[in-house]
Amino acid sequence: MDASTPPPAALTYDPDAPLNLTHACLETWATDPEHADRPAFTFITLRGDNEVHTFAEVWERVQRIGRGLLAAGLQPGDRVLVRLPHSPDYAFAFLGASLAGLVPIPANPTLTPEEAAFLLEDADASALVCTEETRIAAFEGVTIGPEDLAAMDGPGPLPATRADDPAYLIYTSGSTARPKGVLHAHRTVLARRLMRDAWQGFGPTDHVLHAGTLNWSYTLGVGLLDAWAAGAHAHLAEQPFEASRWPEEIARHGITVFVAVPTIYRQILKYGDLGASGQVRGMLATLRHGLCAGEPLRPALLEEWRAAAGTELYESLGMTEISTYISTGPGMPIKPGSAGRPQPGRRVAILGEREDEPHHTDGVERPRGEVGLLAVHRSDPGLMLGYWRRPAEEGEVLQGEWFVGGDLASMDDDGYVFFSGRANDIIKSFGLRLSPIEIETELSHHSGVQEVAAVGLEVDPSKTLLAVAVVPQEDNVPTEAELREYAGAHLAGYKQPHLYRFVDQLPRTRNGKVQRGVLAQQLLEEIRAEADRP
Repeated sequence: MDASTPPPAALTYDPDAPLNLTHACLETWATDPEHADRPAFTFITLRGDNEVHTFAEVWERVQRIGRGLLAAGLQPGDRVLVRLPHSPDYAFAFLGASLAGLVPIPANPTLTPEEAAFLLEDADASALVCTEETRIAAFEGVTIGPEDLAAMDGPGPLPATRADDPAYLIYTSGSTARPKGVLHAHRTVLARRLMRDAWQGFGPTDHVLHAGTLNWSYTLGVGLLDAWAAGAHAHLAEQPFEASRWPEEIARHGITVFVAVPTIYRQILKYGDLGASGQVRGMLATLRHGLCAGEPLRPALLEEWRAAAGTELYESLGMTEISTYISTGPGMPIKPGSAGRPQPGRRVAILGEREDEPHHTDGVERPRGEVGLLAVHRSDPGLMLGYWRRPAEEGEVLQGEWFVGGDLASMDDDGYVFFSGRANDIIKSFGLRLSPIEIETELSHHSGVQEVAAVGLEVDPSKTLLAVAVVPQEDNVPTEAELREYAGAHLAGYKQPHLYRFVDQLPRTRNGKVQRGVLAQQLLEEIRAEADRP
C-alpha cells in the first residue's frame, strides 16, 4: 500500500453527527426492558460487601450527575478534574460529566497536592470532584464531594454533543518535564467498536474483570465503556488487590474475560497458590480468554500461561493518543512476540525515518520486515483531537497525513507487527542501534529469568554500555556466567549485554510500565559506588 493512498471508507465519519461517549455505551442496554435490570457493574471490595449496579441504575445515576453538574453552574466544554479514590463514584462522575458535554479529567488520587494543582491550572479546570483528603485548598472553582454526587440532580435537559466535540482529557507524562493533556473526542467510541470486534470479543453474556484502576484510560475504556457497549457485566476491584486473590474472584464471579497488564498474569502464576495445572484450570474454568496491554507480552509468559490456565492471552498495542489499534483476538493465530495485526478498519503503516530529523518520518513505507516508525492515519476516529495547549509537541507527532507517536516496529508478510520499542528507548552503543525489546524477549526465555529489562548506560560521553537488570526465579537463580552463555547462543555478538545486574524488582510506573530511565540511573549509581570503594 502506498503511503499516499486515500484512507478506506471504514475510517470516515461525520464530525458534526450527534454522538456522545456515555450515551453510546449505556443507553441502548439501559432502556431495553430485557436488559435494563441485569447487573452492569460489580465493584469488588476488600471487605467483601461488593457493590452491584444494574444498567438502568447506572444510566439513571450518570444522567442525574450530568444534570447536577450543569445546575452547579458549569457550561459544556468546561474541564472537571476527577480526584476520587478508585470506586464506583469515580466512574459515575467521569461518565456524568462527559454526558453533560463537560470534559472530565481522570486523575490518579495518589498524586501529590502539587501535582494535582498543576493539572487544575494547566487544564484551566472549572470543577474538582474529590474527597476531603484529595481536596486542593487553593482551588477557587466548584468543588464536589462524594456526598454531593449521591444527591446531585438538576432540571436538564442534557445538551447534545457532536462526534468531534471533546469527551475527556487525560494527562500522560511521556518524555516531557510536565504531564501533557491528551484531548479525546466522542468519536473515539467509533474506534472502540473496532477494538471490541478484533481484540476483546465481548458479548452481552460476558463477565469482564479488569485488574486496573479508573484513573487509567485502559481501565476506563476496556474495563467499563467497552464492556457496557457490548452489554457485558463489568467488574472492577478495590485496590490494593493481592495477586493471589484474582483466581478466587474469577471463579467466584464466573469471569469469562480477564483484563490486565502482563505483569499481573506473571504475578498470578507466581503468587496465586494455584497448585497443579488441573487445579489452575478448575479455578479458571469460566475464563474464555485474557486480554493484556500496557507492556509487551513476552513469549515465555504466554507459553507459561497457556500451559497452566489452558486459555489464550490476546495482546494489544496502543498509546494514550490513539488507544488500542493493533491486536490479536479470538479466531486469529498468535505469533509469539507480536502484538498482532492492525485492527480491520485502521490504517497503519511502518514509515521510514528522516536522517536529518530523528523521529520524523520521510513518509515512505518500509519494506516488510524492516524496522521503521509506527504510524496511524490521521483519519482514524480513535485519534486524539490534539495535545491540550501544546502546539509544539502536537506538531512533533502529527506529521503530514500521519500520527507518529515514536514507536518503532516492523511488519511481516502476514501483516503482524513486531514492536521494537520507543524511538527514545533505542540503545545506541558503539555506533550500533539496539532494540531493548528484542534483547529482553530473548533473555526472558531462560528458565531462571522471571523479568528482565535492558537499558543503555552512558558511562562517559564516548561510551554507552548495554546493561540488563534481571529479576531471577526464586527457585532457579541463574549465575551471570549462565546468562552470558545463553545470550551468546541466542543473540548476535553486538546485541549481547556488557553488564548484568540481579535485582529484586524493576522500577515501574503506577500503571505497571518499566521506568527505563529510573532503572538506568539506579544501575549507574551502583556502578559508580562500586568504583569508589577501596
